[in-house]
Formats: sequence, structure tokens, C-alpha cells
Amino acid sequence: MCGIVAYVGQREACPIILKGLKRLEYRGYDSAGVALLSEGELKVFKKKGKVADLEAFIGDRNTSSHIGIGHTRWATHGEPNDANAHPHYSSSKKIAIIHNGIIENYASLKKHLINKGYEFHSDTDSEVFVNLIEDIRENSKVSLPEAVRLALHEVVGAYAIVVISHDSPTQLVAARKGSPLVIGVGKGEYFLASDATPIIEYTNEVVYLNDFEIAVIKDGVLDIRTKEDVVQTPYIQTLEMELESIEKGGYPHFMLKEIFEQPRSILDSMRGRLVAENTQLTMSSIREYATRFKNADRIIIVACGTSWHAGLVAEYMIEEFARIPVEVEYASEFRYRNPVIREGDIVVAISQSGETADTLAALELAKSKGALIFGVCNVVGSSIARATDAGAYTHAGPEIGVASTKAFTAQVTVLSLIAMMLAEMRGTMETSALRQMMMEMEQIPAKVEKALQLDKEIQAISEIFKDATNFIYLGRGFNFPVALEGALKLKEISYIHAEGYPAAEMKHGPIALIDENMPVVVIATKDSSYEKIVSNVQEVRARKGRVIAIVTEGDTVIPQMAEFVIEVPAAHEALMPLISVIPLQLLSYHIAVMRGCNVDQPRNLAKSVTVE
Repeated sequence: MCGIVAYVGQREACPIILKGLKRLEYRGYDSAGVALLSEGELKVFKKKGKVADLEAFIGDRNTSSHIGIGHTRWATHGEPNDANAHPHYSSSKKIAIIHNGIIENYASLKKHLINKGYEFHSDTDSEVFVNLIEDIRENSKVSLPEAVRLALHEVVGAYAIVVISHDSPTQLVAARKGSPLVIGVGKGEYFLASDATPIIEYTNEVVYLNDFEIAVIKDGVLDIRTKEDVVQTPYIQTLEMELESIEKGGYPHFMLKEIFEQPRSILDSMRGRLVAENTQLTMSSIREYATRFKNADRIIIVACGTSWHAGLVAEYMIEEFARIPVEVEYASEFRYRNPVIREGDIVVAISQSGETADTLAALELAKSKGALIFGVCNVVGSSIARATDAGAYTHAGPEIGVASTKAFTAQVTVLSLIAMMLAEMRGTMETSALRQMMMEMEQIPAKVEKALQLDKEIQAISEIFKDATNFIYLGRGFNFPVALEGALKLKEISYIHAEGYPAAEMKHGPIALIDENMPVVVIATKDSSYEKIVSNVQEVRARKGRVIAIVTEGDTVIPQMAEFVIEVPAAHEALMPLISVIPLQLLSYHIAVMRGCNVDQPRNLAKSVTVE
């Protein structure tokens, strides 16, 4: 969700913070601001809109400072406007705060502070937080770090905060619970951010703050303690991220760049884990818990959005190959419906960022019931990666576009390898069939590369349908989750209403929507359901629906029925989602661009949903 950037050191803070906020624009936001300690005064500049609007607002004002905090806000409490933008002053304007997360008991705290004479100038829970810190500091006569620590005992909810005070020109205080915060360690300087993208330009050494930890940076020294004031030894990690990976590299949008990176990201997600020639599958985290996986009564997959769709593909694969019952749950519903979780269950949590609040809460619930928790995420050192018993990274590299593309195919790749490993361990696949599947898997990057060559053809189809108001996506079997994913991509970035359905369900309601104005995208590749999908295409055409068919190269049947045909390379039907999703990503991208939409930062959306 929101983005945090802070700096203290010898350099000018403002340019670093503003550049960092731009690096975090992909997270989604509606306003931006900075607080700087300059000339003995704590100055706050904030503005509704983009970081560019903030820069224009600052103009040529004096921002010279070696310490500061910055924020991009995605509205929760209070509408997007200048007053609700961060940073927030305390009532005395002696302290300023930036805050990600939600303080659930802010209303009662605010009432208490109003009764004590505090005035509020915004509708946010964050302004309550900073005034609570000031109240504790003034009444208890304690240091700023101690006031923050005591305040954390009174707030309920999630937070990542950085606090600055006018009387401490070399001090930043930060804390986190349930919202990510990373500290970059330089030579005599420190960088704080919601993720590593604003930091990598300056240092590759970072400390990931844990829940309930407080970091104090003062006079060039980093001190980390728990909320109970127990000193912690910082664990410094080396980032493998390259600066080039978070830049567009000549592409007009990050989304298009990331779509075209998929042959590489799929290969990287397989690298070192699969050698088909030797029928070798290696994933140490699965081997470590081989007995639990082999004897699992049930696998529960929890995820949100695109990751949920990847989980549906995994359900089909694991049940088909390993014969283990699988349930795929929306993480946001799972935690609230009192689910039945047994000690013999394995819960797989899927999240690109590794910070999705609902997924984190779901896995914590499952953990408390004794289930084995396995994580599949992309960001090294993320909260889910640290909260699980074991897991696998997808190695997709940074994904900046809000609409996930390479994250989906990387997740499906890793989940496919897991399905094959479980089949091998449980003896549910013949060795020859397993080797054949592995050989097919090795060919996927090249087939995705070939599918990407359809870009111009898909662009021409996009021009025809860019003004449509509705779309239907249909798929069967392994391609049903792809239909859901294709519809989601179109909704996310073009703002066209779209729905995905199992093709056979069309007769149970959605068929009423089909007329000569309804584009229907049918994923109709050759598989065990092919004859059935042919019938579904005929049903759509009989009602004058405009069919865009994704078919296997060489198909001669469906091209006679469909108005538009996109041919993709053949593959085993279980692996086809890795290929058939590519045209759908390109279709949504080109339609959105033609409609003038902000492809990388669609309205109202955030890359990582770190609040409920």
C-alpha cells in the first residue's frame, strides 16, 4: 500500500526522499509529502496527487537538510486531500510521523486526546498516533524513542512508522508491526523504506525490521530493540537486486517490460530445481518436510487476487499428479469463517510481495492450529517468508507494475515443480510420465518467447475492442483459472467490466449476456476438454457473440467458428496456463494503453495490500 522513505546522513535528504517516493509509486497512492529538519525548523510539505505535484508545490523553497521522512499515501481513514496526506505534525509541530497501516483503536485514543486539549487537522488515524507520542513524551518526560515505545503499547492495529523531532537533528525512530520496513545501511548514513527499491541505488546492505521492533538511528549508530526494550543484534543482509531491474529499460511501461521478461523469470524460477535429463527435482524446503508432504491429509492454499488464480492452477495439478486433496481459499475469507484446520494439513500461502495482510493473518491462524505453513513468494526477507515453516522463492525479480504478470507465471512455475515433486515422493506418477512432464517444463520459456511474438497481432485485435464496455472470458480445466486471470487483468488496468467463467457454466446464467456487442475470449487450446470447448464456442457464435479464441497452433476447427484467432505453441495441458495467459496479458495491456489508462498505476489499486 503506502510508501515510506526516510534518510539521515551527510547527503541532501530531500532529493533522495523524492526519488525514493518515485520508486515506490508502483505501490499505489493518492498523495505525497516530506518532512525535513532544516534551519532548526521541522518543515512539512505535502500535496494531493503524484510526487510530481509535490515537487511542483515545493518549488524553489529551501529544503536543505541531512535528515527527513517521506510518504506516499493510499487513503484508508479520510479522503485523499492535502490535509490527510502524510507526514503529520503533532499539535505542537515538534514531531512529525509517516505511517503505513491502520490503528484500529484510533477513535478512542482521539477522544482521549481531544479531552486533554489536543487539536486535529485531518481525518487520519496517523495524526492520532503522533499526538499520542507527543502526549506521552511531554507528560512522562521521556526521550522520543521511549515515547514511541510506550505509545506502541497503547495502539491496536498494524503499523510501519518513522518519527522525526525538531530537537533531534540526527535521529530517526522507526517501528513496525504487520507492515514492512527495511533499513539500508550505508557508510555513516541510513535509508529507510517500505521495500528495497528506493535503497538499492545507494547500498545493497539492509536490515529487515521484525514485528514489534523499534529502530533508533542517532549520530550514525543503529540501535534495534523490541517493544519490551530488549536489545536486538541487527542481521544485515546483502541484496541481490540490480538497479536496472527496477527501471523501464526502454519499454514504455513496466507492465510491458515485465510481460516480456517472462521467458527469463520462468527459467529463473526453475533454475537449479529441475534437470529433466536425470529426472531430478530439487527443492530443499520440500525435501526437508518430505514426511509431512508425503502423508498430508489435505493441502490448503490461501492467497488473494492473481496469487489466488495461481493457487487454482496448483489445485488442478496437485490433485491430478499427487492425488492429495487441495482447497483454495481467499485469504480474506479464510481467517474469518472459523475454518477446520487439522495438524495433518499443509497450508500454502502465496503472495508476490510476501506482505499481503490477509494472507499473513490466514497463515498465522493456520499456524496456531498446528498446520505446516509453506510460503511461495517473490520478495526475499518479506514477512511471509519469515513467518512460514518453509517455502520457495519464485525468483521473478522486482515486479513494479501493479497488475501482476510475471509474478503469476513464476508462481505457477514453482507450484508446478512442487506438484511434480509430490507426485514423485508419493509414487503417483510413472517415472517415464514424470520425465516427460519435466522435459515439457524445460521447453516452456522458449514457448512463452514464441507466444510473445504475437504482440503485433494482439495489438490489432485490441484496437477493435478498445471501446467495449464488457468482456467474458471462458476456459475449462487447467485454463479456467487463466480465464479468471485474463478478466482480472482487463478490469485492473483498462476499467472495462470483465468476468471469467468455466465455459460449461455459461449455460447457467452468463449466456443471457451474449449478443453482437459482447466480446468473448475463449481459451480453447487442445486438451482433454477440447470437444466440449468447441461446443461452447458454437453456443456463443449462435448468439452472435464476438469470439476471440486462443488456440493451439495448427488447429483447423475453431478458426472456422471464431471471429479472431490467436495461435499459441502446444504444451501439456497442465502447463498450458503458462502459455495461454500471455495473449491475455498483452490484450489487456494494449486495450488499456489505447484507452489512455495509467497502465502501471491503475486507479484505486496498490501493488501490495498491507492493510485489511
